[in-house]
Amino acid sequence: MSRPTPAVPAAPAVRSVLAESDATRARLWIEILARQFPELIEELAPGRPGARSAPGPLDPAQLAARAERDRDDRAAARWNEQHGHSVVGGGAAPIRLHVSDALRDITDGVVELEEAVLDRLGAGRPRKAAVPERLARLTALLGRIAEHPVLASHVLDECRRMARRCSAALGEAESLIRVRGRCPWCDSVSLRAFPAWRAVLCVNPGCRCTEPDCGCGTNSSYRHTWRETSWTQLALDAGVDADEIAALVDEAEAAPAGLRA
Repeated sequence: MSRPTPAVPAAPAVRSVLAESDATRARLWIEILARQFPELIEELAPGRPGARSAPGPLDPAQLAARAERDRDDRAAARWNEQHGHSVVGGGAAPIRLHVSDALRDITDGVVELEEAVLDRLGAGRPRKAAVPERLARLTALLGRIAEHPVLASHVLDECRRMARRCSAALGEAESLIRVRGRCPWCDSVSLRAFPAWRAVLCVNPGCRCTEPDCGCGTNSSYRHTWRETSWTQLALDAGVDADEIAALVDEAEAAPAGLRA
């Protein structure tokens, strides 16, 4: 008579490395949002001056650096515009209207995000609170959020979106990072990483690819873009290391503009 097979205890749930990474990155974007959100309220204060003091004279190296930043900022602005994320410009009234819209969007977004998180975690409905307190409560839940990959990804996307919206309303441009290697389409050293969207694009205005679903062939303001899922192939074509691209983006996202002194 065979002996019964002993019962094997169920293995504990294995935390997803990707979900933990998403939760960690979400924490950074929450920190940016918590730091900058009060500035949106200040921007709406009556009589707040919109112009900043003029900078002093620049030496040739500083002028060259500014020109490089301006080129990258223009490329970033084009990328934002073609993906529906352009910032309203103009005088004081449009800027304040844009700030007001951003304030409302972010406030509603934080409330909805906290409600969705608590619902997914089975923790009921959140107590009414101001945005900074809600962000602090979301931060405290990131450990539990990391146990749910889909939820962690959603929280990261929303926190990043709202932090970017906040930074844009405050007039902070998103910088592009130079990527080593040559563009596979135009052979120029014009590859730039876009950390906020984890994408790489070619900033050469004359670059055109032959992919039928890319807009750079028909729209002069469009820039060919490689999403994160295409970085391995881009690295092969450009003669660089895919890990190097990821490291550049990760490093920039770990210390975004909103957290720099």
